[in-house]
This record gives sequence, C-alpha cells and structure tokens, in this order.
Amino acid sequence: QVQLEESGGGLVQPGGSLQLSCVSSGDTFGIILMAWYRQAPGKQRELVAQISSGRSTNYADAVKGRFTISKDNARRTLYLQMNNLSPAATAVYYCTHRLGTRDYWGQGTQVTVSS
Repeated sequence: QVQLEESGGGLVQPGGSLQLSCVSSGDTFGIILMAWYRQAPGKQRELVAQISSGRSTNYADAVKGRFTISKDNARRTLYLQMNNLSPAATAVYYCTHRLGTRDYWGQGTQVTVSS
C-alpha cells in the first residue's frame, strides 16, 4: 500500500506562484511513474504533468513553460512548481503514483487563482 498526501494549495492572485508537494509513505519500492492531475469544477480530471522513475517529464500543453514537476526520492516527495498562474488553473490538484499496474491517489489540494 502507498499513501499520498498533498499540500501547498491555497489562494493566489493571477500571475502568482505556488509549489505543491506530495509526500508518499508505505511500500513505495518500484514506483515507475508519478504525476499531477487536476479537476476543475464541472470538468473531467486531466493530466497536468508526469515524471518517470528515470526523471523523464511530460506536460499538458496548457502548462508547458509555466509548471515544473520534480521529485526528491530521499524525501519521498513529488513537487509541482506552478508559475504565472491564471484563473484557469483553479482546480483540485491530485498526485498519483503508479506501482505495477495500480495507481494510487492522494486526497487532493485546492488551488484557487483569483484576484
């Protein structure tokens, strides 16, 4: 079992920045993929960014150049640095870890971009 806990969400003004963190615990040996998803009100959950065990990254077109995904294996922490935020980024952000064929999800952290 893998447990994930996100933090770092909050209210930020347009153009501002936030860094989300996701700390993992439990049996995390063999995690092959980590990712951030988000779900805005009334919309489907969508992939924001992902990073492989080899640190290859992939981003949604909407966030390329503004968001950066990274990880610190020693701290068991996944990060999402979000810069130049727009109201369109308002959503609940979830981190996921893939172990084998199973995806584990955190509870999510709310990000609200508003003036």
